[in-house]
This record gives sequence, C-alpha cells and structure tokens, in this order.
Amino acid sequence: MVSTKVLGLLTAVLLVVASPLNKKAVIDDCLSVASVPYNEKGSSQWEADGSPFNVRIPYVPVSIAVPLTTEHIQAAVKCGRDNGVKVTPKCGGHSYANFGFGGEDGHLMLELDHMYNVTLDNATGIATVQAGSRLGHVASELYKQGGKAISHGTCPGVGSAGHVLHGGYGMSSHTKGLALDWLVGAKVVLANSTVVTASEAEHADLFWALKGAGSSLGVASEFYFKTFDAPQQATNFLAILQWDAQKSIAGFKVLQDWAEEEMPRELNMRIFITPRFTNLEGMFYGNKTGLQAILDPLLTKLGGKLTTSQTTDWFGNLQHFGNGLALDQKDTYKKASLSSSLTRCRFTNSQQQENFYSSSLYTDKLSDDQIESFVNYWYGAGKALKRDWWVQVDLHGGKNSAITAIPANSSAYAHRDKLLLYQFYDRVDLSATYPADGFSFLQGFRANTTLGMEPGEQGMYFNYPDPNMEQDEAQTKYWGDSLARLQEIKAAVDPTEVFYFPQSVRPATPIEH
Repeated sequence: MVSTKVLGLLTAVLLVVASPLNKKAVIDDCLSVASVPYNEKGSSQWEADGSPFNVRIPYVPVSIAVPLTTEHIQAAVKCGRDNGVKVTPKCGGHSYANFGFGGEDGHLMLELDHMYNVTLDNATGIATVQAGSRLGHVASELYKQGGKAISHGTCPGVGSAGHVLHGGYGMSSHTKGLALDWLVGAKVVLANSTVVTASEAEHADLFWALKGAGSSLGVASEFYFKTFDAPQQATNFLAILQWDAQKSIAGFKVLQDWAEEEMPRELNMRIFITPRFTNLEGMFYGNKTGLQAILDPLLTKLGGKLTTSQTTDWFGNLQHFGNGLALDQKDTYKKASLSSSLTRCRFTNSQQQENFYSSSLYTDKLSDDQIESFVNYWYGAGKALKRDWWVQVDLHGGKNSAITAIPANSSAYAHRDKLLLYQFYDRVDLSATYPADGFSFLQGFRANTTLGMEPGEQGMYFNYPDPNMEQDEAQTKYWGDSLARLQEIKAAVDPTEVFYFPQSVRPATPIEH
C-alpha cells in the first residue's frame, strides 16, 4: 500500500511536470539538443513572434521554435509529440482566430517565416515555394524570375501556408481560381515526424485533404505550384453605390442575378459595406474601355457611379491592393504603414495588430425575404452602431467563375458551388475592451442573412474564421460534405491529434486528450 506521504510527493512532482514553466524548459531543452533554433522567453524576437494579430484573444505559446529547414520542423514536431504538447505552425500570423498560436494557450509554435525561398523553373513553369513565404514575396519573386504568377489574395504580409492550405481567395479568383487550385504538390511533415511529398501521384488522399484543411494534418514545409503568365493588363476600379435601404434591396437583387448569370470571368468584384458608405471594388483583366463596357450598364441599373479606375499590369495591381504596404515582405518585415479602409490590409498600428471579432458565410443566391432581412439589419442595427464594422461580399461563384469550373471533389475546399462569400468584421481601438454586444451584432448579421436557410445551403470560410464557434459546428461549417473523408484521413495521419486546435478537423474516432 502506498503511503499518503508518497502519494503527496507524486502529486507534487506531477504538478511540477505539468506546469507551463516546466513544459517550456522541457521543450526548449529538446529543441536545443536537436539543434532547432528557438526564441528565448523575454527576448525581442519572442516579443515580435509572440505578439498576436488579434489582441482580443492573446494566446501564449509554451515555446517558439524557429525552423530553418524541413529537418528542423521534423525535430520540433517530435519534441512536441514526445512531451504531450500540441504543435502549431505559424507563417504570416494573420489568422483572425490566432490559430498560428494554437487558438489556445500552451502550444509549441513553429515560426516558419524564416523559410521564404522562392524558386521558379522557367523550363517547366513550376515554382518551389517555402511555406514561410508571404504572398507579396511570392508574387515579387515569380514576377522577377520569369514574369509568372499564381492566383492568391491581395494582402502582401499574409503567409502563404495558411492562405493556400485553406483556399486562397483573392482578386484573381473569379478569373484564375483559388491559390490551392495552382498547387501540384507539397512537402509535409506528419505527426510521426516523417516527411512525405503529397501530390495527385503519391499520397493522393493527403494531397486532397491538404487543399482545404491543411493545418489540421501536418506541417507543410514546401509547396510546388504550376504558374501562369502574369497578365499584361489589369484594371482596378472603385464605384460608389448611392443606396438607401430600398435601393440596397433592389440593387442586391440585380447584382446577385447578374453575378450568377452574366459576370464575365475576367472580372473580380465585391461589395464593401460600412456604416458610412457602400462601394463596389475589384479588378478586371483588360483595359478601361473593356471594363466600362461591362460596368456602365450594370451601374446604371444599380444606381452606382464609377469613381476611379487605373490600368497597369499584374504587378501594378498587386501594389494597388497592397495600398502602400511593402510588397516584397520577408521575415524581417515586422511593421506596416497605415492602410486605407478600402482594403482589408488594414493594420492600424506598427505591429500589424487589431482588436476585433470576425465571422464569415457562404451562400447561394439569397431569396427576396433573405435580402430584405439582411438589408433591414444593415440599416437598423448596423447604422445605429457607431463602431468601425464592415461587411465584404465577394462575388465568388456563378456560371462563369473559375472557382466553380473546377470539380467539387478535386479538393477538401467544400464551397465551390456558393455564389457569395461574406466577411463580417467589427473592431475597436487596440487599448479598448471589446464590447460584449459585438459578438451578438455580427452573429445577428449572419442570422438575418440566412433566415429560413437550410444548413446545407450555407457554409463558412476557414480563412475568415469565427473563433466563437464550438468545434463540431466549426467542422461542419468550414468543411461541409468534405468532413467525413477529412476525418478518416486525419485518423490515418494524426490519430493522437498532435496538430490539434479548437477548430481543427477531428479524427473519425477521436482519442480524448
């Protein structure tokens, strides 16, 4: 029989082992023995890498590894797995839910932004991109090395890994598809620390799953992309919609019908709604004359006015949508200038941080009742709220969209058939306490938009996450009909959930932890 004194001693030992300080020491020692670089707690680099984008949810990692090679990633994953610490890769660090930190305290963060090499093979058109590269750097290098491009988002500081692995929507997607549609392979470190190259030819199930749910399955260290010739002409534009509530109802009906049936593939466009104004903004692959031939008849029906348009080339348009931010950002780029409220590269301080709550939605074309409900909430609760909220509605699908032209079963990205992609965003000053009514305000926007809608008629975009969702709901909303297959693949490659976070894909038969 074990004495109470011995039991007490064992309990004390277990408490020490389980303490965050002790876990950090154990993980740091493991990283040191494996020659994996890591940040010292309290150092300037820890402060830089450990500062969250969304200060409303400031999660603290147990340790921050800074891999420079795939071998470093392998060793770091082993350190986390062997010591019962969840492992989370971080690239640009702009997850709205701070998923790069683990979406909760106590993860081993892998800060990948020192792995940013981009190499273009001009003979094959295949680009090899390290996973820590930011979008602006990828675009700059592909253009510089061979006048090539892939489809991707507009904010240059966003990390390529999180962006690509969960979709990669941007101002070229209606024309060229999602970023993940250009992915032909990836080098991935799995939970058992082995390395595989996933493609259509090998580890095809894993490759399918990576394209839509990658962060739940492993750590990508390198991507292989097919590329296209960067367009010689691209015209960015802004149109003001002179709407009141009734005109908004009528205009939204016209716009969604047009997007579904008539919007040409060369046009990429979204509605941007704030308490003060409503705009249409976008990019057209062609010149001003071609743009106006398409937009002028539409704007006449909508009651809108084209205020600015500028024709440059692919690279010039990336600079336009970056809105003054340095385009070629690498690991040393830790600061940003102020950005216009017309882009979502809207960092309001030098640390690229904001204090906010966000959510998202995919829908098909809205019914008349749903449009009225959406608009009434916008002009009622929305106009009454004197905060810096906005809603962005991207014209994502439609019969001419490159996104919908790709078979739905080609990847785990589950919402190719949806016409509209919404982003809901509400922020306050960095030093303020986010108000309790902020959550219900954005949730009310979603509820009024989906009035009477069946669950299968809607979804959510992982790259615009809602951190307030429970895991079961999140899995269903993000991955829809892809979820069951994803859970089987998760069970095969990460059964003990080394790559767990609060909204990750769970294995088909979860092992409780």
